[in-house]
Amino acid sequence: MKIAVVGAKGLPALQGGIERYCEEMYPGMVEQGHTVDLFARQSYTQSSNFGTYHYQGVRVISLPSIPLKGVDAFFASGLGAIASILNTYDVVHFHALGPAIFCWLPKLTRSAKVVVTCHGLDWQRSKWGKLSSEMIYRGERASVRFADEIVVVSKELQSYFWNTYGIETSYIPTAPATYLESDPSLPYLTSLGLEPQRYILFLGRLVPEKRPDLLLKTFLKLQPPGWKLVLAGGASDTPSFREELVQISQGNPQITFTGEIHGQSVAEIVRGAGLFVLPSDVEGLPLVMLEAMREQIPVLASNIPPHRQLIGEDRGLMFEAGNLESCIQELNQAISQPEQLAAMASRAQEYVKQNHSWERIAFENLSLYAKIGQKLRTVEQLNKVPVANGTEKLAPPLSTRR
Repeated sequence: MKIAVVGAKGLPALQGGIERYCEEMYPGMVEQGHTVDLFARQSYTQSSNFGTYHYQGVRVISLPSIPLKGVDAFFASGLGAIASILNTYDVVHFHALGPAIFCWLPKLTRSAKVVVTCHGLDWQRSKWGKLSSEMIYRGERASVRFADEIVVVSKELQSYFWNTYGIETSYIPTAPATYLESDPSLPYLTSLGLEPQRYILFLGRLVPEKRPDLLLKTFLKLQPPGWKLVLAGGASDTPSFREELVQISQGNPQITFTGEIHGQSVAEIVRGAGLFVLPSDVEGLPLVMLEAMREQIPVLASNIPPHRQLIGEDRGLMFEAGNLESCIQELNQAISQPEQLAAMASRAQEYVKQNHSWERIAFENLSLYAKIGQKLRTVEQLNKVPVANGTEKLAPPLSTRR
């Protein structure tokens, strides 16, 4: 099977959940004998325009970029969709709703099968301006109209598409990114002046909808003795918000900003944490939380539906999203009841083992590709209506998804 991927910035995954998703899933497909071309952004890969290289068997094709917030993603996705027409692919897979605004383009070729994976309702994210949010929303509408199949990563998203559009989607959850073995002494923590199991960790982009500001205010209000707070992640198009966070921290020596981190540093910062906190208002199905759960790190999170799906009532603690007093109360409980949190973390680790594996995700995506291909072949046969003189004429096309 020949697969084109549109919507990821590139490989290897330096940042972003979609990039890590692609890094984990597509090399496994290549190992099974499939061909995968991933259309990337030159601004991310730093390769020449239209230059190609292979990453774990995946062919990465760098497309020209326009280094402007919002514009870069749409421009590269449009070029990727056009490029997918110039080759014969069995499946063109769009990741995220923004790039999916172009998902109709591969349909111009007779054999194209189009899949869109919705990793979250990105038009809700505050990092995007009004115009960008509108374009992302149009990508959602284009997915509903043109995609042969929409994949969602959480049950909440599945409910959203059914309640909003009355369509069925394929629920294929994501899984935690693979960590390599790390030095037991955790030297990265030493470089930051951190003591293992004595810091609270926020890991992710420093953007308003993830609410690191709420966690900062909670920590400053509570001032838990012997604990530090670590905010690990880059600004991602919101430098002014990061500056606001620095001002809120008031230069407190118990608060550490690491900046953007990658690779082994991510593994160490998660493995050494005493508590992982994700106070987001908006999420799809957060990879970073799955990673913390797999590493048996206790979790505290806002009570939005994707978080409830992952940690429920017995795999972690939750507070009312956006509520400072609720966050203070639950953080205090998490710190003061380590045995209860350890038991929750153990159940969370087992839950991830049972429900979130990349082998299963790759298998389910490949099964979906095959199902769509069979469905389209059946539709083509049904659309051919025999007539009296023995020739055939095309009947009105039948839906391939509804």
